[in-house]
Amino acid sequence: MFGTTKFHYLLNRLSVHRRNYSSRPDAVLKSFTAAIGNTPLVKLEKISKESGCNILVKCEYMNPGGSVKDRAALHLIKEAVDSKKITHLPQKDAPIPTIVEGTAGNTGIGLVHICNSLGFKCHIFMPNNQSKEKVEYLSALGAEISQFPPVPFSDPNNYNHKAKEFAEKTSNSVWTNQFDNTQNRQAHIETTGPEIWNQTDGKVDAIVFGAGTGGTLAGCSIYLKEKNKDIQVFSADPQGSVLYHFFKHGKLERTEGSSITEGIGQGRITDNLKGALVDDAIFVHDREAVNMTFRLLHEEGFFVGATSGLNVAAAVQVAKILGPGKNIVTCLCDTGSKYMNRLYSRAELEKRNLIEAIPAQYRKYLKP
Repeated sequence: MFGTTKFHYLLNRLSVHRRNYSSRPDAVLKSFTAAIGNTPLVKLEKISKESGCNILVKCEYMNPGGSVKDRAALHLIKEAVDSKKITHLPQKDAPIPTIVEGTAGNTGIGLVHICNSLGFKCHIFMPNNQSKEKVEYLSALGAEISQFPPVPFSDPNNYNHKAKEFAEKTSNSVWTNQFDNTQNRQAHIETTGPEIWNQTDGKVDAIVFGAGTGGTLAGCSIYLKEKNKDIQVFSADPQGSVLYHFFKHGKLERTEGSSITEGIGQGRITDNLKGALVDDAIFVHDREAVNMTFRLLHEEGFFVGATSGLNVAAAVQVAKILGPGKNIVTCLCDTGSKYMNRLYSRAELEKRNLIEAIPAQYRKYLKP
């Protein structure tokens, strides 16, 4: 354990090191947190050629915790300490700071990694319908895990409300509240948006992201629209979410079905989404998301989850809307290793009637 001064130094030096890292890619990074961000922006060769546009992906799985959610996790913890919602007490027998969050997986993974690097505890509350790999991953990292049946946010038994209740009853704990704590989107205003702008030399025509908490979509939209109001912002939405109809028609109306994607799609407008500068919405069926996920693996080389496939499928739709020659940016959120028993399982895909969505030549590689 270390003192408050050293703790603040560790968290606050991210912005300083970010400038050094941009100019010195060979520089030695001084901590886990310093490795968050500055992910590569890569052009998808085959998919770009087919679409007539440059489909550019931020490789967010290259963050040290393995997903785009590392960015929000760092800002959430930093805000909790800076605002003294938790205190680091070096005295013997003092309660260790505990970060509490309701999360479908990746934010929790990012939080636990950072907590481990700081000597904090982490308690994750999550719905019990998430992939087995994510639960096992969190457990292996050292998180305490509490799971609950998935119910709407309006239900007091929703896992987020349970997280809040636990934090309120536990000494030196804080519920970081990723859905409605706008430090989530601030992470993308300060990091992801500027990175996209710099990596494209300001030549970005559109961005498109799926939204769970809404932090990435809202934060990038706010930053990039400020740089150039003509940049088009698209929400990519899966089956069973309300965001497509909200951004299209101003109605909180669910699209039909449920989705194999995890961590995106909403039944409400979070505080992070409020004020997002979204021009239009793209609906992506699971068949399209799954097809693109397997194309990304076998044709472009990226082993990712279904949300990444949804993002790229939506980017291709945006290319058709905008016409040829545009630079369209999205992200690859995390790796496919967390979804072996779901997305990459033949039995699961057959149960969901999604096996035909995979190009026939790639089905032989599926887990039985």
